[in-house]
Amino acid sequence: MVQNPFVGTWRLVSFELRSADGQVSYPYGQDAAGYIMYNEDGYMSVAFMSANRPKFVSGNIRGGSTEEKVAAVDTDVSYCGTYEIQGDKVIHHIEVSLFPNWIGVDKERIFAFDGDRLSLSTPPLLVDGIQQTGHLVWQRV
Repeated sequence: MVQNPFVGTWRLVSFELRSADGQVSYPYGQDAAGYIMYNEDGYMSVAFMSANRPKFVSGNIRGGSTEEKVAAVDTDVSYCGTYEIQGDKVIHHIEVSLFPNWIGVDKERIFAFDGDRLSLSTPPLLVDGIQQTGHLVWQRV
């Protein structure tokens, strides 16, 4: 039986967006932090964020001003669900997501392994009014 190379925990090394004209941006900063996990039962979870996010003035998890809440959402991506491998793509079947529009949606990622690194690339997606592709590099933990 061939072992599934995705299974395990991976730490984010880099996340960048690339536009068709070659512009590269780092919407979560060049020091974005996060993890993606795949298990042998076909479930996955991912969360990444900008580093050094400001804390809410209130220690209440449901507290925070509107501005604090907006800043928190704008600096975080998280979702989980199941996954399947199809050729050179891994499909994330999203069941829970910070971004409500992704709940119940399948997200396709082109993957490549290089030693203990996993690269995931998105098809073009609309970010800040511009079609861009996401490129994420993960290091096995």
